[in-house]
Amino acid sequence: MSSDQPDQIQIENGSLLVAEPFMLDPNFKRAVVLIVDYSPTDGSIGFILNRSTPLKLSELIEDIDDFDAPVFYGGPVAENTLHFLHNVGSLIEESVKIAPGVYWGGHFESLKFLINQKLIQIENIRFFMGYSGWDSQQLQQEIKEPSWFIDQIDPNYIFKSKPEHLWKEILEKKGDHYSAISQMDGDYIFN
Repeated sequence: MSSDQPDQIQIENGSLLVAEPFMLDPNFKRAVVLIVDYSPTDGSIGFILNRSTPLKLSELIEDIDDFDAPVFYGGPVAENTLHFLHNVGSLIEESVKIAPGVYWGGHFESLKFLINQKLIQIENIRFFMGYSGWDSQQLQQEIKEPSWFIDQIDPNYIFKSKPEHLWKEILEKKGDHYSAISQMDGDYIFN
């Protein structure tokens, strides 16, 4: 993939980072990361969208009734923290709009109330343990290497796509040589 890509699409909140097929870091192998807080000077935060865990929200939060939303692995930073993305906007107070149809966080007590009142369904929200983080300039360097290519978010990637197929789905949608790359075995190494 072209190393001049960073000039073609700029990183911003709502950008997707899609791991190059030969990414060696096991935390990010074939990962798709949504950037929720981007700053070239202060560092960046994102969540891996395609790493499921066996955990359910109701196992982690006692006062949420019958809401077996899966909890995903958001990244290797602060793995004992819980974060969420949703598509219900200002229904959850203090939410931050990341992209059209995608919001980050909000007032957790409001969220619990809405869940217990059945006003939020599992398909409206995704939970993450931990997050992915980069120091200032670190992400730009990784893109120049290139470890990542940048794509645009489609809310369906978060709320409707099957996480285990997301990396391949995005590459196939891009077409051209990306489709061919999506068919490669993940353990393929060149000499």
